[in-house]
Order: sequence, then structure tokens, then C-alpha cells
Amino acid sequence: MKLCFKLITYMVILTLVLSAQVFAAGSNRAGTNAASELLIPVGARYIAMGGASAASVSGLDALYWNPAGLDKMSHMAGGLFSHMTYIADISVSYAAVGVKFGGIGSVGLSFKTLGFGDIAITTEDAPDGTGALFSPQFMTVGLSYSRALTDRVSIGATAKIISETMDRVAATGFAFDIGAQYQNLGDINGLNIGLIIKNLGPAMTYSGNGLLRKADPLDVSRSASYYQVVAGADELPSTMELGLSYLINLGETNKISVESHFVNNNFDDDFNRLGVEYNFNNLVFLRGGYGLSMNNTEDVTGESASIFGLTLGAGFKYNFGGITLGIDYAYRAVNYFNANNVFSLELFF
Repeated sequence: MKLCFKLITYMVILTLVLSAQVFAAGSNRAGTNAASELLIPVGARYIAMGGASAASVSGLDALYWNPAGLDKMSHMAGGLFSHMTYIADISVSYAAVGVKFGGIGSVGLSFKTLGFGDIAITTEDAPDGTGALFSPQFMTVGLSYSRALTDRVSIGATAKIISETMDRVAATGFAFDIGAQYQNLGDINGLNIGLIIKNLGPAMTYSGNGLLRKADPLDVSRSASYYQVVAGADELPSTMELGLSYLINLGETNKISVESHFVNNNFDDDFNRLGVEYNFNNLVFLRGGYGLSMNNTEDVTGESASIFGLTLGAGFKYNFGGITLGIDYAYRAVNYFNANNVFSLELFF
């Protein structure tokens, strides 16, 4: 039976790797993908660890980072809320709930929205603004399923609906995440591996009456008419991510988790993320992380195209009356913009 589960795991990992080759195309297409909000991370814990998460993430954080870890949730049910001040006055709000169903597995539901505030409407005839305002509405809804096949192997998947509305145009799409985790790799206690492919799905296309243009038809005796501009279809920003983690026990109350996480992007530089977490008595947590570009792409000024830098954070967890409360904070340095500040609140029952 154990051999069967191992073979299944290896087949899943091989399939994910082969599938990723179809979608990964390098950084030469940076800035041309659809639905870039899919790449905005959520949850203070793993943002503070630089996003190094694929191998060790568990519970509700797994809904974004690797759904295979959802079934490792320590309680039967829980909820998570996170808020981030992102770049250019954009805010990112995220909410998730999850429930364990014994040997059947776990199910989770997540919502991510972006807040842009009011933006002035400009046109060809009024480049300084018409006096009207609009507020873009970006939302991603995900439904996840995870199951621990053995005490070492877990798998998971997420189906996502993507909705974008900007004034009089809108686009809708869907995507899938597929992941797997293996604990105690090579019979080394505390050494874990995780693999995930994110954002697999068809291209997205905008439509709506905002794409109508008034023009005079050629060689026809007819007044000016409205014509529909057909928008191009843009691919989703899929990634293949592979992570390793190692948990070091320093006595009964002190633990250190070291994480490494490689990200193969199809619309950006490839990255290696490094993270560390210190755990005191499962009560107080200190975290840090950094992302290293594997391509060292530069912008037109000769500066690194990657704008994100060092990450730091802390967390507190307390159990009272059968309910576990977790509070986490993350700081992420950003070039040219104010730093990102992330707050998360978790409740488990």
C-alpha cells in the first residue's frame, strides 16, 4: 500500500513538471499577461517568509500557497481574514474558510478583492478627465479540496473564478491550481517537499460597450455608426513552484523552520524564495525572508526589474476554551513605492 501511494505521488509530481513546460516561457513576455492579481500574495505568515511556502504550508494559508496542505489543518474548522496595503494605494482584502470531513478530506472557500478607490475617466477628447469617476472591481473566488492520502502524502486542487470590471468593460475567466506535498523525504524527519502549478486556464478577453467606437463607413452612403473593437485574448500568469523545508527542533519549546521555494514564471523572472520562521512554544513566531531573481532582468534605467525586497514579520497564537486565535503581521520592502503592510487574523474551532 505504501509503495502504491509513493508511485501515485511520483506520477502526480511528474505530470505537474511536464505540464509546467507548456506554460513556462520566461521573462520576455513580462507585463503582457491577464489577471495579474492572481500573483498578489495573501496571508501575513508566508509573505513574511518571502513566499517560501510550497513544502510546509498547512491549514487555511494553503488555499493560496498550495492547496495540498489544507487537509493538515490542526482543527476541524476555521476562518482567516487578511488585509494588505499594496502598491499605488491599492488595498488587497482576503477571506477564507475551511472544514475538515474526516477521512474524506477538507474543503475550503476563499475570496480575494482589490480596492483601487475612485479613478478619473479620461478619453481621447478629454485627456485631463471628463469629470466622471469609476472604481475598478477585481475579485477572485476559489473552491479548494485537499486530502491526506497517508501520514506523509497529501494532494489538493483549487478551482478559481476571476472577475474584472473597469467602467464599461469586463472580463471573466477561470483557473486551476494543482499541488502535492510529501513529508519526511528520504526518511529524514522534518524534511518536506512540495510542488504546485498555479493559474492553469484559458486566456481572458475583455468585452462591453466601452469598446464601441463611432466611425464613418467607407464607400457607403450611410451616416456614422458604432463599431465593436475586438479585444485581444491574454494568457493567465501560470507558474510552476517547487519547495523544500526543514524543521529543526531545539528542545521542547523552540523550533526553527528553514524554507526554500523555486518559482518558474511564464510572464516574469524565475525566482528563488528563502524564508525562516522561529517558533517559541507554538505561541510566539518571528519570521524573515527574501526573493532572489534567477534572471536578473533590468528595466530601462538599468535597475533590477524586481521591486520587492526583504520581508519580516511576527505572529502570536493562543488557545482558549477550544478556540485558537492567531494574529500575524508582515512587512515587505518595495522599491519606488511605500512598503507593503499585511495583517492577518485566524480563528480555529
